[in-house]
Amino acid sequence: MNRSPHTPSRKRIDWITPLFQLAALLLALLFTTLMLLAVGAPPLQAYLNILKGAFSNVNSVANMLVVWAPLLLTTVGVLITFSAGLWNIGVEGQVTLGAIFTTWVLRLLQESALPPWLIILLAMLAGMLGGAVWAALAGALKTFGGVNEIFGGLGLNFVATALTLWLIFGPWKRPGTGSMSGTLPFPETLWLPTLSGLRLSPWSLALALLALAAVYLLLRGTRFGLRLKAVGKNMRAAYLLGIPTWQHMMASFLLCGLLAGLAGALQVTAVYHRLIPSISSGYGFLGLLVAMLVNYQAIWAAPVALFFAALNIGSIQLPIVLRLDSSLAGVLQGLLVLFVLLVEGARQQIMKRLRPPDESVPVEERT
Repeated sequence: MNRSPHTPSRKRIDWITPLFQLAALLLALLFTTLMLLAVGAPPLQAYLNILKGAFSNVNSVANMLVVWAPLLLTTVGVLITFSAGLWNIGVEGQVTLGAIFTTWVLRLLQESALPPWLIILLAMLAGMLGGAVWAALAGALKTFGGVNEIFGGLGLNFVATALTLWLIFGPWKRPGTGSMSGTLPFPETLWLPTLSGLRLSPWSLALALLALAAVYLLLRGTRFGLRLKAVGKNMRAAYLLGIPTWQHMMASFLLCGLLAGLAGALQVTAVYHRLIPSISSGYGFLGLLVAMLVNYQAIWAAPVALFFAALNIGSIQLPIVLRLDSSLAGVLQGLLVLFVLLVEGARQQIMKRLRPPDESVPVEERT
């Protein structure tokens, strides 16, 4: 086939994608800068303080990694449901239920004769089970009840939050009265080991990286992953090709719930050592943003999640130094995702016009 000299090659077109992603980042920074100027704050100094807060010393870096581990777990979890074409908004509640189940087992076994390492292991497995059970409810509402997973997930998030508060101020309250500080802390023997003088547990990092590798291989190198993507692309076509669609949808919810539940278990055993009202720390919703930002590609989940974790930790410096609210980091994160989605839509429209037709398909079939 003769190609017009004005038709760009496929290799040249592929370079457009990173340019659009860079444009999205620049637009997010531009709008955040304009907002800072509007309130009379120096933008450059604000950004430098965020970087300083995240990377100034070993303790700051460790705190950033404390955030990064559960955030990475929720991100790779929702990548599985995204591959199946599902918006698992309920991942926030699944983190919470993982923390609740973990707390329950720790309370049940803390005075038993079992070795501490076994109690911690059983508690973390229970946390994964709790996340999977909560995800299964959202999946059942979607698969068998016809309830959109967004509405079902949001409803279950509210229930999970209410359940947490009831437990903290009810059956699991501190002696005398309930407290917003949460339940009584567990003994140090039931904490995951941390690095000397730091809050960071190497077990958290290892589990997060292991989950990332597993999800990457699952989606890229297995038959199940291929079928999952087929269901996400076109459920009816996948069904006609013999793929059991509802089973794959439920499986994606369960796998995501397992990872979200593990994130909740880490929040209890490695970070707070008790159940608190905001135990999920918003990592479920933040994981959704990261997953959208990486365009559902697991290989980019780790660095982008690290960037978001750095913004979270670094923004603590803003109210101290510049008297700005630390929510500025959330504004930048939200704008970044918004512009990525807008720019991605524009990119797809441009790519449709520029991409050369597939030479493997005869001209008569393309017309």
